[in-house]
Amino acid sequence: MAEDARGPRLSAMPVIDRLHIRPATEADLDAIATFSAAMALETEGRKLDHARLRQGTKALLAAPEHGFFMVAELPQAEQPRQLIGQLMVTYEWSDWRNAVFWWIQSVYVAPAWRRQGVYRRMHEKVVETAKADPNVCGIRLYVERDNGMAQSVYRRVGLQSSAYVVYEQDFVLNRLHKLRDRPDEA
Repeated sequence: MAEDARGPRLSAMPVIDRLHIRPATEADLDAIATFSAAMALETEGRKLDHARLRQGTKALLAAPEHGFFMVAELPQAEQPRQLIGQLMVTYEWSDWRNAVFWWIQSVYVAPAWRRQGVYRRMHEKVVETAKADPNVCGIRLYVERDNGMAQSVYRRVGLQSSAYVVYEQDFVLNRLHKLRDRPDEA
C-alpha cells in the first residue's frame, strides 16, 4: 500500500486487478439478499418478499450441500471491503456423466461496475474451482429470454446455448403472479 499526504491509499493498479473473488459467508447475507432483490426486479419485474429472500439466502449459506454463493469485492483503504457482484451455484446430478453440473444463478453486478469484467472474473473463478473438482462435469446457466445483454456476456466467457429449453412449475412465486405472463392459457 502506498502513502501520500492524505494517508494510506491503494496502489494505482486497475480496479479489476484488485478485485477479490471468494465464497460468500454469512457476513455477506444482507448484501446478497439486496443484490438478489435488485436482480429480480431488474430482469423479471418481480418485487420479491425480502424476508423470504433473506431466509432463503441464509439457508443456502448454511447448507453447502445445496450450493454456494460467490462474491466479488473491492478492497478499500481503511474501510470494509465493498461487494460489487455475486452469483449463486447450485447442483444438478447427471446420471449420464456420473457427476454434477454446477448451475450458475442469481448473477448480479452493481450497475456502476458493469461492463468492467466483474462477471468474467467471477465466472473464471467458478470454472477454475469446478475443473479442480473431479465430481463436477460442467457448468450450466439459464438466462431470461429477453436479456440480450447478459446472453452476450455469457457467450463472451465461453458459454454456449444448449439444446434444452427450461420449463417450470413454480409453487411459490407463480401464486403471486398467476397468469400474468400468459393469461390466454387459463
